[in-house]
This record gives sequence, structure tokens and C-alpha cells, in this order.
Amino acid sequence: MSQVEERLAAQGITLPQPVAPVANYVPFVRVGGLVHISGQVSLDASGGVRGIVGEDVDMETAKGAARLCGINLVAQMRAACDGDLDRVVRVVKLGGFVQAGPAFFEIPQVVNGASDVMVTAFGDAGKHARSAVGVYRLPMNFAVEVDAVVEIR
Repeated sequence: MSQVEERLAAQGITLPQPVAPVANYVPFVRVGGLVHISGQVSLDASGGVRGIVGEDVDMETAKGAARLCGINLVAQMRAACDGDLDRVVRVVKLGGFVQAGPAFFEIPQVVNGASDVMVTAFGDAGKHARSAVGVYRLPMNFAVEVDAVVEIR
């Protein structure tokens, strides 16, 4: 088990099997030392968090949804690193998308759920640049989607 997985396990986080793409794309693309990871939605074994944040989904549930996205991103990182998360040098950037209702503006606080997973997993190397955007709709009505750019060795 990698040091990263040990840190996650200490926080009660178990990585799932990476989710296969649902359309015509790949889960990640490596270009040199950078891995671009496709958006991961707020999916877990129970079906995940779906709905409009600020209407169907409250703030704490939405932040938990972003946490699921972060966990799913780390699972994809593990696949990109051939099972060895200690190969991650740096989380470079996250792009967070929140399916937000018209009166919901706390989008950055929601996306913190994914950012927190990166710092828990990778320490200072998990601190990243980020976008946090409210959107009208997300695929399959998921509440949150987050993509990433990661440097690996």
C-alpha cells in the first residue's frame, strides 16, 4: 500500500475501482509528466449525489458530493500511476462544476470537498490551482463534477 493510500485509510477513505467512461472519451490522458483526468462525478456505490444544489441538495451534502469526486479522481490517479500513488508529484489544478440553483452562490465552499481530499492524500503536493463554477446541468443529474491535472513521475 502506498503512503498516500495509508494517509487516506487513516481518514477512513477507501478508494473505489475507477469508473469507466460513459461516452466517447478516455478516463485520463498522459502528456509528458502531466496527466489530465476526465471529470469525475459525485458517484459512489449507493448511486451518488444527484440534484440541484441549493434546491434538492443542501450545502453539506454538496460538499460531500465534491468529496466523492475527489476520491474518484484519486482512484483514476492510481490507475494512471499503475497502482502507485506515490508517483504523484503534484496536483496541479482542479476544475469544479456544481449543478447550482439560481439562488446558490457558495460554489467554492462546495468544491472545497474535493480540494480537501487532495491535501489529505498528498499533503503540500495536493495544494493546487482551481476553478469553481456553477452550471445549469451536469451529466445524469449529478450534483458535482471535478476534473484534474496532475504531475506524475
